[in-house]
Amino acid sequence: MKRIDRFNLIDRVARELQARMTYSDINVYLGGFDVDTKKETSNANSKWVYSKELLADTKDDVLFKIAEELEIEHDYASPSEVTTSESNFWSPSHFKLFLSHISEIKVKTSQLQSALRPYGITAFVAHEDIEPTKEWLTEIEKALFSMDSLVAILSPGFNDSKWTDQEVGVAVGRDVLIVPVRKGLDPYGFIWKYQGMQGEGKTIGQVADAIFQILANHVKTKGKMAGSLVDLILLSNDIEDATEKLKLLRRIETLPERHLDKIRERAATNKLLTESESFVKALNKMLEEREMQPLTLAAEAEEMFDDDIPF
Repeated sequence: MKRIDRFNLIDRVARELQARMTYSDINVYLGGFDVDTKKETSNANSKWVYSKELLADTKDDVLFKIAEELEIEHDYASPSEVTTSESNFWSPSHFKLFLSHISEIKVKTSQLQSALRPYGITAFVAHEDIEPTKEWLTEIEKALFSMDSLVAILSPGFNDSKWTDQEVGVAVGRDVLIVPVRKGLDPYGFIWKYQGMQGEGKTIGQVADAIFQILANHVKTKGKMAGSLVDLILLSNDIEDATEKLKLLRRIETLPERHLDKIRERAATNKLLTESESFVKALNKMLEEREMQPLTLAAEAEEMFDDDIPF
């Protein structure tokens, strides 16, 4: 990336941070990317200048990750980024989750895959074979380098597998969130630092819900999780499903207003949403809580139309 392009991207990231966060929030957020937030800055009266100076020495790949999470579009690519071809195992607009496990629990892992889908999560289940085919290995590699997060289901034998430690290693190398699920084995090695969730004694549905709660509120994944839910709401052809996903958005702490703005502004493209009194009421309650402009029911909008307005 050219120096002028880097300067411009830092400027855009800094302006986004200025608009969304307090000084304290900026420190916490950038600290999550190992940005040195204790360095001296020349201007503490401008969050924009403050953010630019904090980001000045940030490595390109970290800067790209921050921009991606803040949903800032750019045309630059990290030199270390692995390019993979399009894969058809991810469902469009869903959050992409890799489920790393050993073959002994592949049935329960497949059931977990199904339980995660109502949360807007498409999960890749890498069934372990004794000798995986070349084609299957290629598919696993594609999934690993396009996933948004990885769940490591830690059952006895996980650390003896030929493949699971390598899958976790890719996640560590890409710096994506790893969610260890304890099922008879505690986090170890590189995943020891991650807070594991207890899987023993829980139903598959409870484990799926707990995974969603982590993804929806972790700094590395909450932006993508929220974005997926919003897109699925706007594309929905089932009003009950759209309403349920709106409820899931409520569970995201400090949900940025831009997500609700997007629903309100683009809901008109899906009449299913604007013609549903229950959906509009639920959305408007969320908008009202933030003192944002409400969404109008399609029927009300038609009644308000005046064909005497000058053309």
